[in-house]
Amino acid sequence: MKLNLAQDEAVHFIGGPCLVLAGAGSGKTRVITNKIAYLVRKCDYKARNIAAVTFTNKAAREMKERVLQTLSKSEARGLMVSTFHSLGLDIIRREHKTLNLKAGFSLFDDQDQLALLKDLTDQELDGDKEALSRLVSTISNWKNDLVLPARAARIAQDPEQVLFAQCYERYQRQMKAYNALDFDDLILMPTLLLKTNSEVRQFWQNKIRYLLVDEYQDTNASQYELVKLIAGERARFTVVGDDDQSIYSWRGARPQNLVLLKDDYPQLKVIMLEQNYRSRGQILQCANILIANNPHVFEKKLFSEMEYAASVRVLFAKNEEHEAERVVAEIMGHKFMNGSRFGDYAILYRGNHQSRLLEKQLMTNRIPYKISGGTSFFSRSEIKDIMAYLRLLVNPDDDNAFLRVVNTPRREIGPTSLEKLGNYANHRAKSLFAASFEMGLEQTLDGRGLVALRAFTNWLVRRGEEAARGNAVEAVRDMIKDINYEEWLYDSSPSPRAAEMRMKNVSTLFKWVSQMLEGSDEDEAMTLPEVVIRLTLRDMMERGEDEDDGEQVQLMTLHSSKGLEFPFVFMVGMEEGLLPHQSSIDEDNIEEERRLAYVGITRAQQALTFTLCRERRQYGEQLRPEPSRFLLELPQQDLDWEHNRKPPSETERMEKGQSAIADIRAMFNK
Repeated sequence: MKLNLAQDEAVHFIGGPCLVLAGAGSGKTRVITNKIAYLVRKCDYKARNIAAVTFTNKAAREMKERVLQTLSKSEARGLMVSTFHSLGLDIIRREHKTLNLKAGFSLFDDQDQLALLKDLTDQELDGDKEALSRLVSTISNWKNDLVLPARAARIAQDPEQVLFAQCYERYQRQMKAYNALDFDDLILMPTLLLKTNSEVRQFWQNKIRYLLVDEYQDTNASQYELVKLIAGERARFTVVGDDDQSIYSWRGARPQNLVLLKDDYPQLKVIMLEQNYRSRGQILQCANILIANNPHVFEKKLFSEMEYAASVRVLFAKNEEHEAERVVAEIMGHKFMNGSRFGDYAILYRGNHQSRLLEKQLMTNRIPYKISGGTSFFSRSEIKDIMAYLRLLVNPDDDNAFLRVVNTPRREIGPTSLEKLGNYANHRAKSLFAASFEMGLEQTLDGRGLVALRAFTNWLVRRGEEAARGNAVEAVRDMIKDINYEEWLYDSSPSPRAAEMRMKNVSTLFKWVSQMLEGSDEDEAMTLPEVVIRLTLRDMMERGEDEDDGEQVQLMTLHSSKGLEFPFVFMVGMEEGLLPHQSSIDEDNIEEERRLAYVGITRAQQALTFTLCRERRQYGEQLRPEPSRFLLELPQQDLDWEHNRKPPSETERMEKGQSAIADIRAMFNK
């Protein structure tokens, strides 16, 4: 497809900093991939000096695939297309000595992080889940704002923040002792390093001579700073974003970063992509009118050359059970009449709790469905076990991995033995692995527990040495055999079939590890420490990402729907208190909720249906909710409100009936 005038201008402008404001469905990925090809073929840039950064592995893969449809493999060799966190990891791996990290550092996922913070705050928080959740969030926000523990202590404003700053300092000390990083460190550490070390900064500015950033409105403070540090004074970059789709403030995203660009780069070129290639005219008109109620620094208005068809309906239900029944009945009827696929339908909602009744109805009617954000491959217990073993092979001082597998499968190392080991390790400020070899441990732990523990740690040493100096693939295979994991799965699984499926997952993981260790035509061979870090990061980045969903109705939150599109969309629960959410109403944060509604509307290609209830049970109380203010902000002439609908005439009824009979005959004559 030929580029439109705005897309063409965005591709060919390379003389300075460029902001592409890309409305929903306006072809931003085409701009990025075409610009990469233009830089390589027409502007004498080497692919290895270009980096394109986005937020999910799925988006990065799609972008790379589309670049390779334009450029040959040799032209694209060395091109960096990755997530922000993968780029941060690349910087850390190269600069680990400058950062005082040992080469085999570990990457803690959210469960590891929570387990460590729970241990470190046992006296103060006593395992309080809500307080721990607030602590994790506070530390994450501090890191996103480039605030280290000493500054956090200075800016803490209330007793809880003072305590959290102390916990943050304790947590960072422990992470350093473990030679471990968490997810937020992958941006924090490279950003601070580039900011303070001119030699490192110059190396990365010379390596990345042109930077492209997708979904720029989702960047937080540290990511924006990283972009500026890599771009340097040359300021050769293009960022693509949409302030109307900024819906992640709760995890640190700052749509004002779009505005900051104008202040930091007065020569900034702003290009608007306003032609939408996704939605019918009436759907787009609803989206435009709705989002116009938000204040804008950059004014844009999407337009579509697709037909302006009557395709936006508002349906009422008696209650939430009836709402689920109606939506499922609508999907069944529409599919029957139009010969569409179940995969063409998406049901979007504000909160995960709204999916339960929809699931029940879909199951009752035997309709295949998929909830976005299902169990990740890496969340399965057998995969977490083998990943913990791999983490120990490359970093035996990883206490979280150690605790997960020291007695899996069983080794007669019980909780009492582990408690004694833990107390001794804390007293000596050593990892559990290192403490197990000390003579002093024999004063507190003896007998079978000590023998079994040292047998395990000595085995780890042997396997680690084999992996480091020999064939890493063989070392991993031998490790899985040594622990008799398959036999243990058959002993501990509820059925032989379940054990077989779990072992199949382990085999898949082993296959991935082997491929990464051996390399391929497209990717260089990795060391085992690099493989472990990459797989851990893939797990953290891909939770909630779904592959091809095929013939299944899609259920997902509005947040999860961003970046996707579906022919037929149902937005359920269009009521005050649900959308906009009550917490946002209380906090006067309606603008982000309106952007969330805008994201939902612009997922629809052909038809959009809103539903709301006359009554809804909440916290055991029966409520009579008001329609969402967002429904009332839409252009009313474009909405087909169910209770305002005129009854069809006799002629219309006959025509509809004859059409339905003709469709049924056609189906049987196929």
